[in-house]
This record gives sequence, structure tokens and C-alpha cells, in this order.
Amino acid sequence: MRISFTKMHGLGNDFVIIRTQDKVELPSETIRHLGNRRTGIGFDQLLCLEPPQTEAGDVFYRIYNADGSEAEQCGNGARCIARFIGGEAGQELLLEHPIGLSRARLEDNGEVSVELGEPDFRPESLPFLPTGDQPPYQINVGDQSIDIRVVSIGNPHAVIRVDDVDNAPVATLGPLLESHAQFPNRANIGFMQVVAADRIRLRVFERGVGETQACGTGACAAVVVGQRDGILDSVVEVELPGGRAIVRWDGPGSPVWLTGEAVTVFEGTVNI
Repeated sequence: MRISFTKMHGLGNDFVIIRTQDKVELPSETIRHLGNRRTGIGFDQLLCLEPPQTEAGDVFYRIYNADGSEAEQCGNGARCIARFIGGEAGQELLLEHPIGLSRARLEDNGEVSVELGEPDFRPESLPFLPTGDQPPYQINVGDQSIDIRVVSIGNPHAVIRVDDVDNAPVATLGPLLESHAQFPNRANIGFMQVVAADRIRLRVFERGVGETQACGTGACAAVVVGQRDGILDSVVEVELPGGRAIVRWDGPGSPVWLTGEAVTVFEGTVNI
């Protein structure tokens, strides 16, 4: 079967979007093939768009990682979906997904904002199996004991503070923590350097993908963890390898918002 697709990226975090009139059920092997950067199209996540399930919704979407696993949420992906659907500057869209609803807004400057719900710091929401009662939690990897904070932004995140993100052990520690036994459903691992109360630098080892150029929910996770620790403001610029995002969180009871670019790269067709 031949299908049409659109390749997009948000801050270098890249996606393939396919849109159908029915629910898409692609085998994991097919997703892995499409995601291969040498023999397929190449992507961090595949975004499958379906008709909305409510009258108010604009679209329903599902997210698949490059390894074929399904993800609960994707901040940059949601922003790209909003740009893909299109509309006038200032327009709000309602995006439906398996864990609920998200609002998206097309900004006057061409960027896209998306609301990703209220952060959930309960370990069981990830899930995470803590060895202590209060954060920071300690997690052992080999002979290392590492302090982490955990939070769900609809998907599971662990955040580690580092002095210099350029020299953070993302490639070595990231995969060990992603699949650590204390994360039964695996987790996204963020390495955060605090530059100022309104600015951080961040690298993320994404579950099912590896290190990416940017992770939208990871940016949100890092900022809300920093705010909860009293070291970050309510609006923070997040510098990622692929570019800059803005995260806003007004505190408990409020949803977290993510703003940044969403870019169409090319369109094509592919056999699946």
C-alpha cells in the first residue's frame, strides 16, 4: 500500500506525519523500517492522524517512537500537528490523543504553542519505583548513585542536574536509566544545566529513540522540576541542541505550555 506523508521538525526533533480516515494499525517492524535513517524516511517519532472523536476536536493523533513502541505524548509533535492542520495566526486548535485533550495556538510570529496538561510529580504516575519518600530520589547505576527528580508530562521523565550539559554522560547514562528496573515503562532522561532563573540548557535521551535534537515534554519536565525546587521562574527559555523553546508553568493546578518553531521539511509517498 502506498501512502502520502509529510516530514516535519520542531527544533530538529523530527517527525513523519500520516493522515487517514480510519485508525492506523502499523506493525512495529513497519514503523522501525520507516524510521530507519538509511533505508527508510527517518524520524524520531511517527505521528498518525485520524478524524477527531468529539465534535469540538480538530484531530486525533497517536505517536510511535522510532523503535516501534507507542508513546503517550509528544510536545514538539503536537506543535507540528497544529502547524500541519493550519489556520490563522491566533487561532486555537483542540488536539485529541489517547490520554486526553491538548490546546494548541498558532502564534503571530509563526511559532506554535501547545498545552500539555498539569505536571504530575507522583512517582506512580510515570510509573517510578522509588527507594525513598521524597525527591531527589536516588537511583543506582553500577557503582554510581544518582540524584533524580521525576515527573509525568503525560509521559514519564527523569531530570538530572549537571554543571555542564556539553559534557554530560548522555550517551552512556541515558540508555542505562531509560530502561532501569525502577522505571517499569521506561523513561525519558533529561540532563539540565541551570544558567539563570529564566534560562536552562538541556539534552534529552528519549525513550525508544535515543538522544534527540530536542524534546518538548522533556523541556517542560526540566522547567517544572526546577520551579518546584525554587530555582526557576514561571517562564523559562530552554536551549536544546536543535534550538530554543519557551516553557511556561504558573504552578500547581495549572497546565504547562510549550512554545517554539514547527517546520515542514518535505512531502512524499512511501510503500508500507
